[in-house]
Amino acid sequence: MPSGDAFLAFGLLSFLLIIVPGPSVLFTISRALTVGRRAALVTVLGNAVGVYAQVAAVAVGIGALLERSVEVFTVVKLIGAGYLIYLGVRAIRRRGELTLDADVTPKRTSRLVVDGFVVGFANPKSIVFLALVLPQYLGSSVSNPPVQMLVLGAVFPLIALVSDSLWAMIAGTARAWFARSPRRLAVVGGTGGLVMIGLGVKVAFTSKAD
Repeated sequence: MPSGDAFLAFGLLSFLLIIVPGPSVLFTISRALTVGRRAALVTVLGNAVGVYAQVAAVAVGIGALLERSVEVFTVVKLIGAGYLIYLGVRAIRRRGELTLDADVTPKRTSRLVVDGFVVGFANPKSIVFLALVLPQYLGSSVSNPPVQMLVLGAVFPLIALVSDSLWAMIAGTARAWFARSPRRLAVVGGTGGLVMIGLGVKVAFTSKAD
C-alpha cells in the first residue's frame, strides 16, 4: 500500500491538473447541454472508467509506450479526436430533436458510458501526466509496483469523477433555462455540438508537451 504522503502528494497534483478545464471538462459540459444532466453524469462515470484504464495501462507498461512512442500516442489521440468530432456532428444533426425535458436520460445508457470511456481513455492530457508522474510516487523499494500503481492511481479518476460531476450539474442546470424554448434548446444543442467538434480538433493537434 502506498504511503499516506504519496496519496496526499499525488492527489494534490492530480487535483491541480483536473481543475484546469481540459478535454474531459469541456466534453462533460457539452454533453450536459446537449443531452441533459443525468445523461452527462452517466458519461462522467464512463470517462472516469476510461481514465482508470489509463492507470492500468501505465501499471502494465503500456503507458510508458504511449509516452515514448510518437506513433502510438498519435493513434490513440486521433481516435479520441475523431470520436469527439463524430459526437459533435451527431449533436448538431439532432439539435432539433432535443426534448423539452431538460433532464432526460436516453435509454441506451451503455452508449453514454462508452462515449465517456473513449474520451477518457484517449485524453492525451491525463495519459502523459500518469505515465510521467505516477511511477515517481512509488519509491525505489516498493513491492509489486503494478498493484501499487493501480491503488495509488485510483485517486486521479476519483477526483475527476467528483469534479466533472459538479460541472455536469452546473451545465445541466443552465440547460434547464434553455429547455423552456424549443428554439433556444436547438441553439444550445448546436452550440454543444460545435464545442465538441472544436475540442476534437484541439485534441488532434495536441502534443505531449501541451
